[in-house]
Amino acid sequence: MRRNTYQFGWIEKQKRSEGPSVWVWRFRQKQVDGGCKKVAVLLGTVQEIKTEGDAWRKAESHRIQADSERAADGQVSFGALCNRYIADALPLRHSTRKSYLTILNKHVMPKWENVSVSQVRPMYVQEWLNNMTLTATTKGKIKALMHRLFERAMFWELIRTERNPMGLVEIPGSSRRWKRPIILTVDQYFTILQLLTEPYRTMVVVAQCLGLRVSEILALQWPDINFTELTMRVTRAVVDGVVDEVKTEYSEDDLPLDPDLGTVLLNWKRKCPQSEEGWVFPSPVTGRCYHASPIQQDYIRPAGRKLALGDIGWHTFRHTYRSWLDLVGTSIGVQQKLMRHAQIATTMNVYGNAMMESKREANSKVVQMALRQEVKKAR
Repeated sequence: MRRNTYQFGWIEKQKRSEGPSVWVWRFRQKQVDGGCKKVAVLLGTVQEIKTEGDAWRKAESHRIQADSERAADGQVSFGALCNRYIADALPLRHSTRKSYLTILNKHVMPKWENVSVSQVRPMYVQEWLNNMTLTATTKGKIKALMHRLFERAMFWELIRTERNPMGLVEIPGSSRRWKRPIILTVDQYFTILQLLTEPYRTMVVVAQCLGLRVSEILALQWPDINFTELTMRVTRAVVDGVVDEVKTEYSEDDLPLDPDLGTVLLNWKRKCPQSEEGWVFPSPVTGRCYHASPIQQDYIRPAGRKLALGDIGWHTFRHTYRSWLDLVGTSIGVQQKLMRHAQIATTMNVYGNAMMESKREANSKVVQMALRQEVKKAR
């Protein structure tokens, strides 16, 4: 099968002596001396690429590299830009890749796949986002990824280097926290522990005592814990069973291990199932890491609902850890180090909801200073 398109080359389906047929894109590439040479690019098998239309879409991500004159005018499709981004520039971290691919496949590609890059204009994107029934936070993530795509398009010289058009798109409230995080009291925390069985109980203890993200808890290995020096090394994370790097370079750090928490972990180690990699919390069925979502859905949220706390989750314990640091008078600089935040603003703004008791105590100290003379007069 052959389809002639003199400007963009042609697609062929070729049979092989062994295995399924393959799709091949062929085109003529101009040479410095004015001549042309034929180039063939293997796109994939007919099992991977079902139709010729799909083969053309696959070919376009290659074509934008081969046809620089066309690319410079922004006439490549936005879908081709997305495909090249997926192939060449998608972040390596599993959770980030998963998030970006979800946004691309669920929102961006269905709307803009067949539109040329030059026609994806701020006014149209703004209207599209305004009409979407999504939260401002989600819309902000879509805009941010499209901003990143335009940056790559300029870097690859697919469009002229100029102001990123997505900078003109506004998403009111995209950085605002619409739902206040749930902060547990000490009594609520202990009541939740009583409702959990192992190993989830010890996981929650680690979450509350160290403020670790659940991805970091599930990725702990016994060599990470130094019971002699009472330290714990956070070096990896696991998402959907995939072991990966921690969220940021600041997340990788040594944390202090309180002796009482060390005792809890030693007690768990005696009961812990064996695993080849030495996981602290291995699944007794697979010997590998647990997945976080089922534990949250089946154990943690039901416990919160039973106590009328609402839909608590893994991050509830990280927020509570930060608030308890406030409660015991920890300086903001030390809090930043314990939370392993790159910016102190994150510690203050995102996790800065102190518990009412600590706020009341701090406020009372100031009020007593301000009203000291008035109090004396009243007496």
